[in-house]
This record gives sequence, C-alpha cells and structure tokens, in this order.
Amino acid sequence: MPRADRTVPAGTPLGDAFHVYDTTLRDGAQREGISYSVADKLAVARHLDALGVGFIEGGWPGALPKDTEFFARAAAGELDLRHAALVAFGATRKAGLAAAEDPQVRALLDSQAPVVTLVAKSDRRHIERALRTDVAENCAMVADTVAFLRGEGRRVFLDAEHFFDGYAFDPDTALRVLEAAVTAGADVAVLCDTNGGMLPLGIAQVVTEVAARTGFRLGIHCQDDTSCAVANSVAAVQAGATHVQCTANGYGERAGNADLFAVVGNLATKLDMAVLPDGALGELTRTSHALAEIANIAPDTHQAYVGVSAFAHKAGLHASAIKVDPELYNHMDPVDVGNGQRVLVTEMAGRASVELKAAELGLDLAGQPGAVAEVVATVKEREAEGWSYEAADASLELIMRSAAGEDARLPFELESYRVIIEHRADRAVVSEATVKLVVDGERLIATREGNGPVNALDAALRAALTPSRPWLEDVELSDFKVRLLAPGGTGEGHGTDAVTRVLVESTDHDGSWTTVGVHGNVVEASWLALVDALAYAARRARAGTVPQPAPVGG
Repeated sequence: MPRADRTVPAGTPLGDAFHVYDTTLRDGAQREGISYSVADKLAVARHLDALGVGFIEGGWPGALPKDTEFFARAAAGELDLRHAALVAFGATRKAGLAAAEDPQVRALLDSQAPVVTLVAKSDRRHIERALRTDVAENCAMVADTVAFLRGEGRRVFLDAEHFFDGYAFDPDTALRVLEAAVTAGADVAVLCDTNGGMLPLGIAQVVTEVAARTGFRLGIHCQDDTSCAVANSVAAVQAGATHVQCTANGYGERAGNADLFAVVGNLATKLDMAVLPDGALGELTRTSHALAEIANIAPDTHQAYVGVSAFAHKAGLHASAIKVDPELYNHMDPVDVGNGQRVLVTEMAGRASVELKAAELGLDLAGQPGAVAEVVATVKEREAEGWSYEAADASLELIMRSAAGEDARLPFELESYRVIIEHRADRAVVSEATVKLVVDGERLIATREGNGPVNALDAALRAALTPSRPWLEDVELSDFKVRLLAPGGTGEGHGTDAVTRVLVESTDHDGSWTTVGVHGNVVEASWLALVDALAYAARRARAGTVPQPAPVGG
C-alpha cells in the first residue's frame, strides 16, 4: 500500500517524534577514497531503508550530475522506500536573486524529493567573508527559500553550518538565522559542528541554551575531528535534540562523521529509545558490512557494536569470567545488534580461553585438562616465535584436535619440495615448484608453474593429491598475506633477516578458513600455512562436515 505521507518516517515506534537522518550519500561520500556510482547510491539507499532510518539524504541535485541522476531514477520508480523519507540537499537562494528564479533552488524541486534540507551560514564571519553579504540579507535568503519550498509542498529542514563556532563568536547572529528558517516554515533547525571541534559537555550546554532561548525543534550534525562525533550526538539528544544526522560507519571528509551504527546502538541500548522499527536493531552488523562492501572499504574490525572484534576477548582473566557469565565482560548481548562474541587464543590465554574457543569451534575440551594444558603451552611457545592464531582459527583448531587425540594428520608425507624462480629473456618471471610426496604408500612427484612461488607450490600439491583426494577440486587459495617480524618473532621486522608470518585464506563452496605459517624463509612459512589449510580440509572431508564461514568482516 502506498505511503500516505512520504515526508515522515514510517514503521518506527517513535514515528516523527525522533528522526534518525542518514547523510551517507552526500556527506559520507566526501570521504577520501569513496566514489559511489548511481547504482551504488541506489543500493545504499535500499539498505538504509531496510534498516529503518527515518530520512535518507540522497545528495545535491543540480550541483552534481550523479546526484541529479540518482533523484531522477528514484522518482522513476527505482527506489521504493518503505520506511525512510527521501531528502534533497541544497543551498538557499543567492544574494540578490529571487528563490523561484534560482536554478539551484529549482533543481531541488525538480528532484521530486518530498523533503529538502537547506544549508545556510550561521557564523557571522562566514556570512561576511565567504558569502560577502550581511546578516540581514543572509537571513532573507534563508527565509525566502524556506517559504518558497514550503509553498511548493516540501518539508524543509535547515542545516545551520558552523553553528557552534558561530554561536561562540556571535550568538545573536546564529540565533537570527535559526529564527529566519523556523519562522518561514522549517520544521527542524539542525545545529552543525562543521569543523568538528566540539566536546560533549560543550555540545550539551549549547543545545540546552538554544532550546531554552528559542523553543525550536533542534537537530544535531557532528563531524569527528576530535573523535567525539558519536558522543557529541548522544549528548545533544540527551540535551533535547530530536533529530540526529549520521553516516554509515562514520564515513565523511577529514576524520569523518558520527557513525550511524554507534549512535543508533547507543540510543537504542543505552537510552532505551526505539529509534528503529521493531526487530531492526539486529540488522546493524549486517547493514554496516554491506555498506562497507559497496563503498569498497574494508570493515573496521574494531568498530563499536558492529566490528568483528567489538565483542572479542583476548585476556585470560576476561575469558575466565566469561566462562562463568558472558555478561561480566560484555556491555550488552552482541546478538542484539547482529554480532557475536569471540574468544581469541594467544600467549595471553589461559585455560578458560582455550575451553571457550574450543567450544566456539565445536570441540569440547572442558573435560580434558591435559589437552587444554598442551594447547596453552603450544600457543604460548609458538607465539613467542611469531605465530599468531587470532586470525587463523583453522590452524588453532588443528592444534586443539591434535591435543585432544583426534586425527589431524596431513593427507600425505613430505619427502621434499623445491621452488625455482626464473627470470626469462622476455622479462617474464615464472615460478616452478616440484613436490615429492608419499600418498597412501605411493611415491608421487609433481611439478607445476605458477604466478609466484606460493601459487606454484599450491598447484604442484594439487596435481599430486587431487587424483586421490577429489574434494581438493573445490578448495581454492583465496587470499595470501605476508608480514615481516623482527628476528625472534616479536615486533615489526625490516630487512632480509626478518622472520616472516604468512596467513593463507582458503575457500570452497561451503565456507572459508585461515591458516598461518612462520619461518625465516618466506617460502617455508607459506608452505606451513598451505599444508595446514590442506590438513584442515582433509579433516573436514574425513568427518563429512564443512568449514564454518569466517565471521562477517573477518
């Protein structure tokens, strides 16, 4: 059924009383390295609408061709929003020009967006130096444009640019700009910390003062230049703001904007505000990672609420408490935001960490104290040499299963391997690997070329093993990472004497798994990671199970 009023959010318990306003497609797109296509922008909008945000700012029609096309395609039916109202962003009329005659203002109408957010200067220094006009004309520009758009049936919000700096310099001018907008019909006056220099107590004080002096409905827009954008946004809401502007994953220019997922997580779980539709909070993590994929930016593993490490525990003391009660070291149940708890087994791990991690991997070590002690000792000894199992669950699982007495052997015995790198006359560089193996009592030799020594080794192994291990046809080496460590395996390494740590990610049609190898020789480190990957796949094949998918964003 078509929505009766597309200027207000639909399906959220708080309705129009509180606005979650997303500006990823406009302010977030200003982040260095992000370049959305129109198709990307439509996909982002659909994800945000599915999450249940109240407003989606689609961009600046008339100023940017891609934004103009986005609104045209949205109006043509390519964007059917169930929850959110679509917003066009733009500037007020220019000085000395009627709003109806300003092409930028006309472009806002032509976008057919039911809501328009106007940006206006609220700092007298910007009015006089950047706009080169006076305060009275600036206020007239605001009032005229708001009144014109309201007369054309649009709902209007005002972004008061540089408000906090302007209010500190000349509060009367800043308030005059807000008054001009609201008197002309703007529904919300958004106070913008454009330079991102405010701190939470200062934000709360100004929002409280402005609310008391004006009685206007206030919003907040915070940049993250002091790493306080999320805290500032929450402080503004606690001080009375009922409209909060954010971007997905905090994308934005310079240090970014207030992160939508952290702000919503805080409002919903800490302030008990139902700012999303029922059941939508559990989609935070999935949506965050989906939008990171569209932006072609790796998810922040340590991002609050939605990062893969947001509920990961490394210290043995933490794990001991979590074993008794997970709430003792989690500020909330990660499932509520679609995330999950993880236990990391490192040299800091104790028995509880190993038992919890084993349970996470589907292995019960709680009744095997000898096996647990062996795993703890092995991990601590190897990590002292540079091994790391935080991102290599498959290698860790092999250690655990071996300690528990399970069959974790390789599907072959190694006699030897050799890798040759040839630089040919045509400047092509080709790697050739030869492996000599004993497989099921039979001695096999295989030689293959590859794009680098690791690829050649992988190809040679497959050539020798696949005839008797057909499940290998589905296993692929999907990622390969190398890190140099200082001799002894500690810290960052430099030069040719560094120890090398290699992480190999393998996949098949059912999932992915990561293994690790460490050695002074990069080829041997790669070999160790490769054979762990095959041992893990072989164990799975023998058990008739599939590898668990890697955590989201891992």
